[in-house]
Amino acid sequence: MNTTTQQFFDSVRGKTVAFIGIGTSNLPLIHQFAEKGARVIACDRKDFASLGENGIKAKEYGAELVLGDDYLSNIQADIVFRSPGTPFYKEELVKLRENGTVLTSEMEVFFDLCPCNTIAVTGSDGKTTTTTIISEMLKAAGKTVHLGGNIGKPLLPEIETIAPDDYAVVELSSFQLISMRKSPDVAVVTNLAPNHLDIHKDMQEYVDSKKNIVLHQNAFSKAVLNLDNEIANGFSASVRGELAKFSVKEKPFNGAYLDGTKIVYSAFGKVTEIMDYRDIKIPGMHNVENYLAAISAVWGIVDVSVMVEVAKTFGGVAHRAEFVREYKGVKYYNDSIASSPTRTMLGTLSLYDEKIIIIAGGYDKHIPYEPLGPVVNNKVKTLILLGDTAPKIEAAVKAADNYDESAIEIINVENMEQAVAAAAKAAKEGDIVSLSPASASFGLYRNFEERGNHFKSIVNGLE
Repeated sequence: MNTTTQQFFDSVRGKTVAFIGIGTSNLPLIHQFAEKGARVIACDRKDFASLGENGIKAKEYGAELVLGDDYLSNIQADIVFRSPGTPFYKEELVKLRENGTVLTSEMEVFFDLCPCNTIAVTGSDGKTTTTTIISEMLKAAGKTVHLGGNIGKPLLPEIETIAPDDYAVVELSSFQLISMRKSPDVAVVTNLAPNHLDIHKDMQEYVDSKKNIVLHQNAFSKAVLNLDNEIANGFSASVRGELAKFSVKEKPFNGAYLDGTKIVYSAFGKVTEIMDYRDIKIPGMHNVENYLAAISAVWGIVDVSVMVEVAKTFGGVAHRAEFVREYKGVKYYNDSIASSPTRTMLGTLSLYDEKIIIIAGGYDKHIPYEPLGPVVNNKVKTLILLGDTAPKIEAAVKAADNYDESAIEIINVENMEQAVAAAAKAAKEGDIVSLSPASASFGLYRNFEERGNHFKSIVNGLE
């Protein structure tokens, strides 16, 4: 353990430390701080029964539970760890700070203590995939990588095992960045557009939160910005270290870009051709942009041959247009993350030039499906439906002005096994089959991960 980390944990011994939220990401922190000798309080709006296994584990770790609607009003602690989902300017938290309580977050403390190189990614879209690609490239180059942050894994519990030569690769949301005053060694901004305005007081607060990823860098750091995105590119004036940009439209002086079908990197005017973008295994131009961002981030750390190998073999982040397998000349993709019509339209149905076979349907959140109909008619040749929303999706397709009964086959099934069997029967060599439900998973599955994993297990069992 490095000296800074040792001093920090020595300082919390005997103090009262509260954690807001008793979810799977906070449980390792609750356990860690209890083991370090802190008196731990775990706070959550849910009652004990609703917390299920998480509540049981928190108590086993030695935490005192503060539960119910007033869980934020009753916190008495020396240090409070805010969860990303709890707004920084929430009234109860403001009062805690005014009364002398230390209000921090897991990522803030991690960045203060981390002894190794840090690469962090933020943006409105693409950040999870870009973060994962960077991680895959570094691992393929033989580096020890600690992957976490908004991607779902807390990194502070690993702090004592991190060596100076390692790399921490972190996805950061606006909710994490809003209170951070330390930026990573390499900062990546994929793109920025209006988002989370139900939580942020306005668009400016959202943008200002994101800007913290570059605002506290020093002259030895690197920032990677999307030249094609006005807001992200607007951070350029705040960059103190090396500035790299990526683009599918222009040729930056420093950064990765698309030249025809070739991905190219210009290192301050010295140009290196890397690969043909069509060799990237995961489909879609948005994933080409993700690779341009990742290449710009690891340039000088990872060899070009390693970048190319990852691009050709990496199947994507689980449940996001994830390549599952090729069977009898048919490629199968898992896009279980698509739990709304918009996500299916902007995701799976925007990725492929040819008409595809999709499996859709699930729990009914009472979202209108009419906008999905015309897009399905344009992009789908076989539509396989299951779940409560199946009739709504079918009605939307048939009511669309461009509906042609002879151009699309609609098949209704009762479960995922039947859906995959129907897809395999309908598919011919060269076809693409994708799970893209346009619906929530509840009722059939606990969450989109369980749904996607079930789909993958059935597809991998085809023989």
